[in-house]
Amino acid sequence: SASQMLMVTAYLAVVVALYLVPLTISSPCIMEKKALGPKPAIIGHRGAPMLAPENTLMSFQKAVEQKIYGVQADVVLSYDGVPFLMHDKTLRRTTNVEEVFPERAYEHSSMFNWTDLEKLNAGEWFLRNDPFWTTGSLSRSDYLEAANQSICRLADMLEVIKDNTSLILNFQDLPLAHPYYSTYINITLETILASGIRQQAVMWLPDTERQLVRQIAPGFQQTSGLKLDAEHLKERGVVKLNLRYTKVTNEDVRDYAMANLSVNLYTVNEPWLYSILWCAGVQSVTSDSSHILRKVPFPIWLMPPDEYRLIWITSDLISFIVIVGVFIFQKWRLGNIRTYNPEQIMLSAAVRRSSRDVKIMKEKLIFSEINSGVETTDELSLCSENGY
Repeated sequence: SASQMLMVTAYLAVVVALYLVPLTISSPCIMEKKALGPKPAIIGHRGAPMLAPENTLMSFQKAVEQKIYGVQADVVLSYDGVPFLMHDKTLRRTTNVEEVFPERAYEHSSMFNWTDLEKLNAGEWFLRNDPFWTTGSLSRSDYLEAANQSICRLADMLEVIKDNTSLILNFQDLPLAHPYYSTYINITLETILASGIRQQAVMWLPDTERQLVRQIAPGFQQTSGLKLDAEHLKERGVVKLNLRYTKVTNEDVRDYAMANLSVNLYTVNEPWLYSILWCAGVQSVTSDSSHILRKVPFPIWLMPPDEYRLIWITSDLISFIVIVGVFIFQKWRLGNIRTYNPEQIMLSAAVRRSSRDVKIMKEKLIFSEINSGVETTDELSLCSENGY
């Protein structure tokens, strides 16, 4: 009895804990529909990298076709002063540099002249590695176009997006030996301003020479990748934050919004995550799957609090009824088993035993029933003499 009570107590404790779990669950999407904010804007991460090789002209063309809010690009300056797009420090992952310049494969990408960079293929790796398992869905023409992509100049990308899309620019730090180490910001600014893109459409991310950038291009949206307090950011002229979604809470989003600071979170690829951030009031997200997220009409799990509580209460009641029913059935079943003696149970289980074993069990069963019905040996002897 003690062990049974211990097990029952432990079981009930677990059940009660499960029943109380909903009280600890907090989701931004448990809210009234009328309180839902506007849909977060979508920024293509290095273009549209699921539909074309990242940071190539084709990738940004696909992003523009999706009619999304903006694109994000990584800028590097070549050894002869040409700004181009490349995320990694080397060219090994996204080009065929190991085939064309095997002795220079591990050099920093900025240490190549533009004439050498133009010789590299920047699309074959995408078809060979299939980083997002999407190349099988490409049309024949898109497949051939992707296979022939080259490294993209910043000026060419700006020409594609300047009339339709905003832009987040990020920069790689150049090696000290680079001839434009101290002036690459100026060269990049000149390229951006010469393209004709609206200054308000450019979100400037690097902290380097931010004061200089504000003087030359006062219309740029100064953007920070550091999670700092709102007052400190506003003192630096920052109007937007670009942060990883795992580093931001709902309270952070609300606090920044109250300080008129917009928040962009990266990299958000799944509709369920996009839905939660939508409910939380995030203004924009950077995504590899812009073609998927733009089709999300409303948050997936949006639910009024009353409906949420009704679902949990109903589930708890149903489970409680099932648990009580199982206990009652089990008690009834065990109660029936106790009316059998061991011989009856063994006889019921002796389906595949030999006929001799079955006969022995039957005899034991008969004599056990006789013994249970006769109180004295005299009565048993009397029964034997009468032929029973």
